Amino acid sequence: MATEQKTKYTKEGYQKLIDELDYLKVTRRQEVKELLKEARSFGDLSENSEYDEAKNQQAQVEHRIAELEFLIKNGEVVSEENIDKNVVSIGSTVTIKYEDGREVTYHIVSSNEVAPLEKKISDLSPIGSALVGHKKGENVTIVTPSGEKEVKILSLERTKK
Repeated sequence: MATEQKTKYTKEGYQKLIDELDYLKVTRRQEVKELLKEARSFGDLSENSEYDEAKNQQAQVEHRIAELEFLIKNGEVVSEENIDKNVVSIGSTVTIKYEDGREVTYHIVSSNEVAPLEKKISDLSPIGSALVGHKKGENVTIVTPSGEKEVKILSLERTKK
């Protein structure tokens, strides 16, 4: 029987999942419950758009709660003690230099923590997967939809919390 692969998270990313789950269970569920109560007071439910909207919100909240519970159950925090800090991995901040001289700093995170505007890229993305396992000073070939790109790893450190 194969063991199930757990999704790896940074400590910060895993905590965000827990915080969102807590908010949804404690606060948002209660807010939606109040919306439903108010909508029911308007009378006939068959023609009550407020009630329909509240029911939709309730379904969305419950769906997201189930999704978060699954992600948390099947996730694990990358342990800093077991990480080789000299190679790129989840939780690394890496600055690379492209062939055209452009320098970009990325934060390598799990696929559930991606935030492109914050330069948080997945370890499974074309750039992230190409960089994982490499060291500062190494040249790396990144295969992207627009073709191969050569980059050099200029700096590598653990992402500061």
